[in-house]
Amino acid sequence: MSVSTTVEQAQSIIARIERIPFSTWHTSIRLIVGIATFFDAIDALTIAYVMPVLIPLFKIPPTRIGGLIAIGYVGQLIGAIFFGWLAEKIGRRDSLLASVALYTVMSFACAASSSYAMLFTFRTVQGLGLGGEVPIAAAYISELSKAKGRGRFVLLYEMLFAIGLLVAALLGYWIVPRLGWRWMFMIGGLPAILALCLRWIVPESPRWLINKGRLEEADKIVTYIERKVSQNGKIPLPPVEVALQVPQKKTQWRELFQGIYLKRTLVLWCIWFCAYFCNYGLVTWLPSLYTQVYKLPLKQGLQYSLINQAAALALAFVCALLIDKMGRKAWFLMSFVCGGIFLLALFFTGAGTATLLLTLGALGNMFVASIAMALYVYSPEVYPTRMRALGSSTGTVWLRLASILGPIIVGFIVAGTNIKWAFLMFGVVSLIGALIVGLFAIETKGRPLEELSP
Repeated sequence: MSVSTTVEQAQSIIARIERIPFSTWHTSIRLIVGIATFFDAIDALTIAYVMPVLIPLFKIPPTRIGGLIAIGYVGQLIGAIFFGWLAEKIGRRDSLLASVALYTVMSFACAASSSYAMLFTFRTVQGLGLGGEVPIAAAYISELSKAKGRGRFVLLYEMLFAIGLLVAALLGYWIVPRLGWRWMFMIGGLPAILALCLRWIVPESPRWLINKGRLEEADKIVTYIERKVSQNGKIPLPPVEVALQVPQKKTQWRELFQGIYLKRTLVLWCIWFCAYFCNYGLVTWLPSLYTQVYKLPLKQGLQYSLINQAAALALAFVCALLIDKMGRKAWFLMSFVCGGIFLLALFFTGAGTATLLLTLGALGNMFVASIAMALYVYSPEVYPTRMRALGSSTGTVWLRLASILGPIIVGFIVAGTNIKWAFLMFGVVSLIGALIVGLFAIETKGRPLEELSP
């Protein structure tokens, strides 16, 4: 087959993907992959809801609390880099399978921990899988999507992560006081069987196959999707529109820092860092703040943390409905500004009561949390297929760095000074994020992936 024929075939397959309307088949794939993301969220925040019990059990001082929270994110940082690289080499599906298998097995190991050191070690290894799963899944879902409505489609998938965070809070509120902390980790191991579903039900990304020159396999998968969506030809599909240019190049790390991608990479890293520094720096400490600083009973502290997650889920749903209308940049800018205002308000009011933290903290966090969700739409959009998983995963490295630093810094603030200074820090970081978005971020709504990133 000649080079020109190969290019034309690749362009034709991409055009066919872009003409396929969203359907129940897409929803089923989104749900299967989303289950993995749902449990990823539960496992990621489990430590926050068991920490009020572990502190007296393992006699953990405040300066080491942040370390136990943060170490999971160290593992996630390494996992994001490794699995992002792996997804470009062996494909989205098999890398996703490996990451899910790893974090579920280590959930059971965490449940069996009998000391601070054991839990510290197992959380680190568990983080490898947790860090790899979400960015690969987001890249995969984006690659199955057409341009129109992609933001809403991907964000409705990412809603399962937000729901997982809420369920983690619900489980923590109900299970920890009644059944004990180990059951939280046991529940996190439930999706082990999902790995089999991923291997046999979920197809490989046709866009990834095209970039690897495996056009026959890509064609078969797109034909299969067309047959499913059209119900074997009973429902007519829209006509194929003009084919887009589909450059086939090898994945190269250095391309993240070349041409148009240098600015995109740096801006993306800054947004990831600012959003998650505020989000996880606050959320992972909330149950412990309520019980250790504000002296609330365990059950009430977990209840207040649950309310915070419910508020974040509500705004995440609004974001999913509006992201394709407002655009990514406008939503990020609005949310950083609003989040910064509410977090600074906590500082200026002194954060003197648990009620103030519940109200202003929930309002501030729900805005920055919505950015954290929407970034999983935005990140895959600013990179081409040849480095989409890699670019998205390296972006989440800054998520992990922020998630490591935030809890540790809060730990030292709790140990040495007034907690209000933590909210000054979070508010300033949020406003810095707004400035970066306003000056440098690009808009991506409504444009095919191949047009956005040549």
